Amino acid sequence: MKFLPLVLLASCLLSLSAQAAEYYVDPVAGSPDGDGSSEAPWQSLQQVVDRRLIESQRWESLPPSPDTALVARNPEAPIQSGDTIWLKSGDHGALSIRGYYNQSPITIAAAEGAQPVFTSIAITSGSNWHLKGLTVRPKLGAENKPRHLIGLRSHGHHGLIRDIVVEDCDLSSTDDVSGWSREDWNTLPSSGIQVDGTKVIVRNNRVRNVNFGISVAASHALVEHNLVENFAGDGLRGLGDHSVFQYNTVKNCYDVNDNHDDGFQSWSTGPEGPGSGKVVGLVLRGNTIINFEDPSQPFRGSLQGIGCFDGMFEDWVIENNVVIVDTWHGITLLGATNCSIVNNTVIDQAAGRPGPTWIQIGDHKKGTPSQGNLVRNNLVASIRVADRATNQIDHNLVTKDPAAEVVDLEKFDLRPVASSEAVDAGSADHAPKLDRDRNQRPQGGGVDIGAYELPASGGDEE
Repeated sequence: MKFLPLVLLASCLLSLSAQAAEYYVDPVAGSPDGDGSSEAPWQSLQQVVDRRLIESQRWESLPPSPDTALVARNPEAPIQSGDTIWLKSGDHGALSIRGYYNQSPITIAAAEGAQPVFTSIAITSGSNWHLKGLTVRPKLGAENKPRHLIGLRSHGHHGLIRDIVVEDCDLSSTDDVSGWSREDWNTLPSSGIQVDGTKVIVRNNRVRNVNFGISVAASHALVEHNLVENFAGDGLRGLGDHSVFQYNTVKNCYDVNDNHDDGFQSWSTGPEGPGSGKVVGLVLRGNTIINFEDPSQPFRGSLQGIGCFDGMFEDWVIENNVVIVDTWHGITLLGATNCSIVNNTVIDQAAGRPGPTWIQIGDHKKGTPSQGNLVRNNLVASIRVADRATNQIDHNLVTKDPAAEVVDLEKFDLRPVASSEAVDAGSADHAPKLDRDRNQRPQGGGVDIGAYELPASGGDEE
């Protein structure tokens, strides 16, 4: 009898799988009068939404309160929770979905071999949507350019957004910015992805030639394996509690206005505005932030790496990140409690000022002290922690010559060479079990300092 619940569960899952349906949208060969089959696809996904062809749920009354119930929306419509909408190649225009709370995910995905292109996607006040393999590119110079290429938004009147997945999408304001002027950078690009709500996954997306990259105000979000390349604002932003940013790459900042550009930025937003309240439980793991790849890049500025200036920041883990920037702020927390900054590699990309690039923990701008923080096993040019009585600083390698410690600084290969002082010199206490490349740590006689662990074979030395 004890195996019966598993049998019943498997039966239910098979039943749900059997009920899931597939529909098609083709902007070239489709028709508004189609039935959504592969032989008679619909012409426009926005038409599908506007004609109420998606069965879902909505709030019984607006604005919703904690006691407001979800009721049926468009009952007996053909598309239902668990279904997939396959998109064929072509221009799909702008998509806006509001107030659709699906019981299980509805997937909107590129059909095999297809490249469906949207000018923007906005999902407001909804749940259980999965966007996969889509291209988002606005019409450059259009009067009503989208502020964000993909916007996942909560709304005070219409409700929260939650349980959304965006993955394998290609977003850009344009394909080529090589000829852009400073004015072009200030007027033409949209920002990439904006996320509110809770329980959102943003994974394996390519975000290029934008203003801001990926901005997340959601709690319990997962942002991983994304590329943000060529941007004029901040690469990543994380403002919600208990979110994870891991294995993202942010590179090539264009300094064209007064924004203080950061690879990753956070600040608290409490009842008294920015800098009040706290941001709790963020994890920044294995991210790579590069100020510039080409020294002759136009409008090259000084990108701050991980810049968190308006705390409080509580119970953060910052580990295995690689920060290569031409500024003072490699990793800076102003107003931090019980945060861990361990096994990061923080490199000053260019000699002279601004710099040297540091790891810094300081007091909140209103004087609240930072305490209970750990700075350990980092390879960095400078460490600035004024209060070393209430914060623990140990086993770091502070060096003015990082090129002597790594394989190839100019090619951004920051693995340690066998002769590096970083090898076996760290502490195992609080060190992450995997390094930046997800190799086991330690490999030799002890934990290496920095984001990478020298392989037991000795690695590549130049």
